[in-house]
Amino acid sequence: MATLKDVARLAGVSVKTVSNVVNGYSFVKPDNRRRVEEALEATGYRPNLGARNLRRGRTGFIALVLPELSIPYFAELAGLVIAAAQEHEWNVLIEQTFGTLAGERSALASLGPHLVDAAILSPEALQDDDFQLSVPAVLLGEHAVDVPIDRVGIDNVAAAQTAVKHLISLGRTRIAAIGAHPHRGTAALRLEGYRTALEEASLPFVDELVVPALNYHRADGAAAMKSLLDLSTPPDAVFCFNDLLAIGAMRAAAERLVRVPSDLAVVGFDNNEESAYSSPSLTSVAPDKTAIARAAVDLLHRRVEARDDALEDVQTPFSLLVRESTVAR
Repeated sequence: MATLKDVARLAGVSVKTVSNVVNGYSFVKPDNRRRVEEALEATGYRPNLGARNLRRGRTGFIALVLPELSIPYFAELAGLVIAAAQEHEWNVLIEQTFGTLAGERSALASLGPHLVDAAILSPEALQDDDFQLSVPAVLLGEHAVDVPIDRVGIDNVAAAQTAVKHLISLGRTRIAAIGAHPHRGTAALRLEGYRTALEEASLPFVDELVVPALNYHRADGAAAMKSLLDLSTPPDAVFCFNDLLAIGAMRAAAERLVRVPSDLAVVGFDNNEESAYSSPSLTSVAPDKTAIARAAVDLLHRRVEARDDALEDVQTPFSLLVRESTVAR
């Protein structure tokens, strides 16, 4: 295995110069940098990250704390966080909490500088007093907690409004919502966006058209849709707070011979890969998951490097991808 001395000997420079190039320092003469880079390539030198992190007082790991990896949004996001972390030579430890207060408290209690350099958190049950952190952290999404912590996410109210306005533009007037939840901050914000869009169109907010979901799985969406179809006047459209709820809702509609989209238009949220391949394909709010992952990891890196003291609330883009569940092809 090639060493710094091997690289220095081949490049005709000092070991210190090689070290400066490997560590990304800018004060190396261009000709020396070129020779070192060529020698690095020729020798196949790879830095010992463990030793480097030990010298810098780092672990080389960050934590990613998520509710459920079985939900495609979080699984996809995890992959993107791993890719973004690799750019900073970080590995990622993933903790699954199932969205319970006990699970989230346990995950936070385990996060110390002996284990990770920083953490990305996506909690559902934590309260202000629970955020006792000993490492830098970034909060994913919008949550009703008042704590001094960096945040990255989309504007859930605006995203929900966009989804419901699309349904209204299609002439739908009895629009249901599936996914209300008493403890999920994002659910409250999406419900607010739903309500606001109805008000702006002078459409009534009807309590019986808002169906809660304890979990955001396909079965929950199917059960909610069946209850809506049992109403004396069923909805002609439904906004689901994630794609799995929407997929389940479309399955329940198909079992009742309700046609999507002619009888019932359906919009989901998250734009999981499944949404493009369902039948019919699902119109969905698409957060820029790559931007979310990159922004979260970059914020952590700045915090760990102590480059900035000001807290940040980064809003990343979203779009509405219109597919067959609202507009027949």
